[in-house]
Amino acid sequence: MLASLTRAARRRVLAFAAVLLAVCGVLLWWLAPFGPATPSGSITFSTGVPSGVYQRYGELLKQAMAKELPDVSITLKNSEGSQQNLARVASGEADFTVATADAVAQYIRDRRPGFERLRGCARLYDDYVQLIVRKGSPVTQVSDLRGLRVGVGQDGSGVRLIADRVLAAAGLTPDRDVRAEPVGIDTMPALLERGELDAFFWSGGLPTQAVQSLAERFPVRLVPMDEDLVDALRGVGASTRHYRSAVIPADAYAKAQDGQAVETLAVANLMVTTAEADPDLVEGFTRSVIGSRDSIGSRVHPAQLVDLRTAVYTEPLTLHDGARRYYRSVKP
Repeated sequence: MLASLTRAARRRVLAFAAVLLAVCGVLLWWLAPFGPATPSGSITFSTGVPSGVYQRYGELLKQAMAKELPDVSITLKNSEGSQQNLARVASGEADFTVATADAVAQYIRDRRPGFERLRGCARLYDDYVQLIVRKGSPVTQVSDLRGLRVGVGQDGSGVRLIADRVLAAAGLTPDRDVRAEPVGIDTMPALLERGELDAFFWSGGLPTQAVQSLAERFPVRLVPMDEDLVDALRGVGASTRHYRSAVIPADAYAKAQDGQAVETLAVANLMVTTAEADPDLVEGFTRSVIGSRDSIGSRVHPAQLVDLRTAVYTEPLTLHDGARRYYRSVKP
């Protein structure tokens, strides 16, 4: 039939067919769900204590994710810290959280409920252990805390886990040799300022706003924890291999350090979810974590240290399939 038409008519028919094909293609693209479906629904993110880095990081990450995953509603839930965060995710009370690698390793070692469900999304920034005392305090090393009132973090926090281990490494039994106070970073600075604490431990990114604010209004200093203490710490028990020697830069808390760097130890933070989490959701969540590094880092300094090159290393957790898919998509 097409052969019987004039050349001009044939051109008109072919042009019409091309337009029709293009229109059909557009309609098919519009109607058919090509590619992965955009995740939707509600999730809970377990953060940390008020004024801590986890809590502030969670607030800003929620804002960043509103652009990346607009159909996902995120609820933030304060917590005592890493240990409680892991219990929440493992039990299904929360969907995502941040926890230190040592707390994760201990949770797995203790085979606590739901430990086998835990998966990693990203290795984030390092926490630095900070021991803060008044500037005139006679405490120059951890062993000098014997008999003193020491803030050690809330029972469900990663601070409590590491404070107990540091005290033990220094030859002190937390429940016998010091007056351990199970309080968090939201109250410890004020207690020290009022003379109700002689010292307190904190483990967080640098700088932590609560410590920085304290140093700016009250004379405090940081107590060093040298490499010998870190070596002793590794011999305290299992799950301590995630600690490394580190240095708090001289300008982290300028008024508390008098231009001096301070020896300490550090441990990595991990973004945690469960094996059952939707891969599309985890992929988008991980993309937001990495993509929001600079915007969040301008307001929460530790976030600047999130690095795509190391984020994939979530040991002791297996990397979630959705997170793995993201890292493969951006692999050069």
